[in-house]
Amino acid sequence: MNNEKDEKSIVVALAGNPNVGKSTVFNALTGMKQHTGNWAGKTVANASGTFSHKGRNFTLVDIPGTYSLMASSPDEEAAREFICFGNPDCTVVVLDATCLERNLNLALQILEVNKNVIACVNLLDEAKKKGISIDLDELSLELGIPVVGTSARSGYGLTELKDIIYDVAAGTKQTFGTKIIYDDKLESCISEVEKTLCTLNEKYDEKLFKDISTRFIALRLIDFDEKLTKSIEDFTGCNIAENESINNSVDSSRKSLCNSGLHQDGIRDLIVEGIVNKARRIYAHCICVCDCCYSRRDRKIDKFLTSKLTGIPIMLLLFGVIFYITIIGANYPSELLSYAFAQVQGWLYIFFDLIHSPPFLTGLLVDGMFKTLSWVVAVMLPPMAIFFPLFTLLEDLGYLPRIAFNMDSFFARAGTSGKQALTMLIVYIILQLVVKKHTHSLFAKKLSQ
Repeated sequence: MNNEKDEKSIVVALAGNPNVGKSTVFNALTGMKQHTGNWAGKTVANASGTFSHKGRNFTLVDIPGTYSLMASSPDEEAAREFICFGNPDCTVVVLDATCLERNLNLALQILEVNKNVIACVNLLDEAKKKGISIDLDELSLELGIPVVGTSARSGYGLTELKDIIYDVAAGTKQTFGTKIIYDDKLESCISEVEKTLCTLNEKYDEKLFKDISTRFIALRLIDFDEKLTKSIEDFTGCNIAENESINNSVDSSRKSLCNSGLHQDGIRDLIVEGIVNKARRIYAHCICVCDCCYSRRDRKIDKFLTSKLTGIPIMLLLFGVIFYITIIGANYPSELLSYAFAQVQGWLYIFFDLIHSPPFLTGLLVDGMFKTLSWVVAVMLPPMAIFFPLFTLLEDLGYLPRIAFNMDSFFARAGTSGKQALTMLIVYIILQLVVKKHTHSLFAKKLSQ
């Protein structure tokens, strides 16, 4: 993505976990003034839009939803790259008011990178239904940044959000951020590496790390994050891998941690533990749950749908029902479409005969292009028209994350996550339909012979 900014436009990054209403906030702020493209070097879609407020133009960049800046997938990498190196004037982190503790993990990580952050606590209406009360002022004090409560679907709080974005981006509202305190051993190592980075920073007239926190860089270097290290090198122009002072400092820190019994996985666990503990403390100070049993029904459903005893059988039964409805239900419209396309194909043959078209042109346009296109539409359109509404229904009911949870341990053995089960489900249905249609065509040919 091009990071060059229009002189009159303020660039705002919109970040958040998946399914927190981020796209709803984006659409409400930008309306139809949107542009969709791909992140540079990645097949991950991005959307950017514009809006005006108080005489200033704003460019809002919708970052792919991510749970963490410790990226492990292309969309998470794209999100992290823009937050860390896209140099936005401010970053709006959208938080789900109904599960704030989990969402705070990402907000705290972003605050380690940059203090120009605004927290948008969305879905306040849903939180109210569940008896969850959030002290936004206390949350603002805990995070050290402005916090705005919204219900994007109804438009509540969006004008206030625009005001805060304007103030933070223009520098009229100061943000302080908050600091995550890790284990004493890890803190000592972070300070050592950060000191080396600051010393290196002072040697340059144009600061190397002026737009990114040296503490964040130190933490990622200790964490063996090679991809982010490469991105930092590209961003700063400093070859960290070949810088002797940085390498000595990082190696010394890693050896110190190893001597304490902390290796690569242990360091990552320690970092995650620090973030989670901070999120819990903030949540405990700012949230009051009036109805302690508001999630009892969800927990009972989870216990049934994700149990080792019943989770997999229910999932297989549900998949079987979906397969049956999709494949059997698609037969009738597929046959009708095939019949309709066959009729049109016959008319096309008559038309090309009337205009005395050469055989190669008839073969190219009718037997090649039209026949192939009609076959694809007749085979693929009906099942997709049935399957995707069913798939959307499962998503709206909240069952898809439960499928991913059930399959995660199996897919982890192949080096991937349970989310891939959903992709494989779609691929399997498509293959079944293609094979079935092909077999049916061959059988029909043999009967005709």
